[in-house]
Amino acid sequence: MRQGWRWFGPNAPVTLDEVRQAGATNIVSSLHEVPIGRAWTEAEVAERKSLIETTPAGRPPLVWSVVESIPIPDAVKRLGGQAKDEIEAWIASLEAVAACDIPVICYNFMPVVDWTRTELDYVTPTGSTAMRFDHERFAAFDLFILERKGAEAEYSQQDIERAREVFEEMTDEEIAEITRNITSALPGSTTEPLTIPEFRDKLEAYRGIDAGRLRQHLIEFLAAVTPAAEARGVKLTLHPDDPPRSLFGLPRIASTADDYAALFDAVPSEANGMCFCTGSLGVRADNDLVEMARRFGSRIHFAHLRATKREGDGRSFHESAHLEGDVDMVAVLKELVAEDRKREAGKDIIFRPDHGQRILDDLNKTVTPGYPAIGRLRGLAELRGILHALDTKPS
Repeated sequence: MRQGWRWFGPNAPVTLDEVRQAGATNIVSSLHEVPIGRAWTEAEVAERKSLIETTPAGRPPLVWSVVESIPIPDAVKRLGGQAKDEIEAWIASLEAVAACDIPVICYNFMPVVDWTRTELDYVTPTGSTAMRFDHERFAAFDLFILERKGAEAEYSQQDIERAREVFEEMTDEEIAEITRNITSALPGSTTEPLTIPEFRDKLEAYRGIDAGRLRQHLIEFLAAVTPAAEARGVKLTLHPDDPPRSLFGLPRIASTADDYAALFDAVPSEANGMCFCTGSLGVRADNDLVEMARRFGSRIHFAHLRATKREGDGRSFHESAHLEGDVDMVAVLKELVAEDRKREAGKDIIFRPDHGQRILDDLNKTVTPGYPAIGRLRGLAELRGILHALDTKPS
């Protein structure tokens, strides 16, 4: 298994030398500055690859191994195979990546909103801070800030009453903060920042699109792009929904083992793979992560290893330290290592410590939400320790 690290580019707070100091060897990155829907050029990818892989004298080398992500335009999610221009542009980006010998592309198919949190600096008992999804605050936003049409039908009367209480206790600053967190696109998001009116319009555009239809649109997209990926030796890895359930009445179709099985059955190409995100999938108590790792092992080319802690209501959660949440990380890694050992050289599973709490000096710095250096360093060290205990030296 190869140690990855998500890097947000030359303006990121974490430098490539700091990635080296953390012990990672493989970079996970993207051309975040390219507008969603515009095809990447080979020259642009090559320039970023050169920046990553040109090694200063005496430094250990880094390799750009995973593109996370090439965003899928909204039109593809709403129209499927009819969004021909957008799909052709996505294939052109894939071809540019393949021409630069980057073997894995991660993507997601979440409509309107990407990964979603209500708080970015929830204070834990240790004094560290973590990202959190608070169901009551989310409901307050949905019902009384966004004022989504028809939202009341999706909540119990008790939920609505509690959400109203939470909303009435919010200050103007808190309302602005939760609005920004949900609508403005978190780091690495593959959706566009939206105002409240734009958000309502986007939701309206999905009216009538249920889970079956959205899944069909994803299948049509995969049917179009996997031949290009397969021909060029690129693996496509679908990231799970985060959180893995419906938000704002929108369908989510990458939340469970059955969801992934349906996609693999529909598009059996070996290029059609999975990003195994233990944090996202682990939010659902009914997801057996160890069994999923075993069942879909051959489809896992990229892994996000982190843990979330479900809270008392079963719908709220926060980002825990990597070995302290609801994920049995040792058991998961046993399955991933078993799969990795079956593979030929160069086909190893690439993993990265996903997210991380703000700890130590990062509490005094401006950091990329979810991606502080020291919290991820702790996570990578803990994961590496498990791998050594399993008699597998990560590379």
